[in-house]
Amino acid sequence: MPVKADFVIVHANELLTMRGASERPKVGDEMRDLGIIRDGAVAVRDGRIVAVGTTKEVLDRVEKGFELVDASGKVVSPGFIDAHVHLVFKGTREDELEMMIEGKTYLEIKRRGGGMPRTLRLTRAASLWELVEETKKILDLMLIHGTTTIEAKSGYEMTFEGEIKQLEVIRTLNKIHPIDLVPTFCAQAIPPEWEGRGDEFTREIVEKWLPEIARRGLAEYADVFCEVGFFNVDQARRILVRARELGMKLRIHADWLAHSGGGELGAELGVVSADHLIHTPMDVIDRLAAKGVLGVLLPTTPFCYLGKYANAREIIRRGLPIALGTDLSAINMSESMQMMMTIAALQMKMTPAEVFTAATINAAHSINRAHEIGSIEEGKKADIIILDMPNHKFIPFHYGVNLVEMVFKNGKLVAEKGRLVQ
Repeated sequence: MPVKADFVIVHANELLTMRGASERPKVGDEMRDLGIIRDGAVAVRDGRIVAVGTTKEVLDRVEKGFELVDASGKVVSPGFIDAHVHLVFKGTREDELEMMIEGKTYLEIKRRGGGMPRTLRLTRAASLWELVEETKKILDLMLIHGTTTIEAKSGYEMTFEGEIKQLEVIRTLNKIHPIDLVPTFCAQAIPPEWEGRGDEFTREIVEKWLPEIARRGLAEYADVFCEVGFFNVDQARRILVRARELGMKLRIHADWLAHSGGGELGAELGVVSADHLIHTPMDVIDRLAAKGVLGVLLPTTPFCYLGKYANAREIIRRGLPIALGTDLSAINMSESMQMMMTIAALQMKMTPAEVFTAATINAAHSINRAHEIGSIEEGKKADIIILDMPNHKFIPFHYGVNLVEMVFKNGKLVAEKGRLVQ
């Protein structure tokens, strides 16, 4: 049946459709199936995908009067989805990276007055509109590197008023920026004024913060930093259980610095995603997989600080679906999902196909958006990128540059050749 289109992208050397995985994420060997169409084409009308196939098939279906976008010799993919971002903060901590290069640990730096307490101080002092302007710059860089949707966490103030402010920044940016932001309240740290009173602080969050966040509709998810030196398992459980009672979906930071019990808690509660998983025992990975949890792996912190990566090969073999995120924060400054995909391939031994799956359709499942985004299929939102490379294997091969040539968000060209399109 003929269809109308605003534009048609044609002659893609590889069109990576990720088709057939909207109901559940890809696992195991499925992650290597990108649904590639050679000499592929995709037609878009009113922000939605209306036809997908070979160039001949699509052009035969589309009525005249559309614009042609030539992707000859290039890769067309769903827009990248960043499944883990600490978005709103003031100040950066590049000096701490130097200290870690010299052998200091994350917890040693925190004891010296650095780490998260430093970011808490700086961010608390910033106004809402200061944070909006600072964060918009980050989102602009993400967009030109091909990211069209992110999971956006609060957590860098850890006061009642401050976390409301953080989530209001995310809500404001969701209205004014092309990237879609999925808001998460993140209990990220026990601040200095509550040091040694973690149970009391947890009660404050459970009884005061979460009900107000829910009343204002500010967060779709709740997340807890369940780690040694942060929230323990019991405190994390109390926060997450209350958040679920208030209608929020759940995520958890699990086993980043050590085996903290976060993985077990994620399996117990059946969270949507368990993130990091660097020190998670494989029997716990099995439990997470059995409960339908999705694992979000974050290559940045091992690359910059820890040196120890999540065992991606074994995790995938055991059937836990995997997504990727930048873990962008005050201490990890990379806006590029391309960089995460490269590190995941070169250091975590994921195949190029697996990293594309983890950055698109599986990441869409991690934020419960797989029926709308994450694949190039008829009816879905036209979040599409064109990469100036001949095939998907170039992501780990040609690294350190921005390979994204064009970014379409909701069917609108929003970035081209590394610049925003006004």
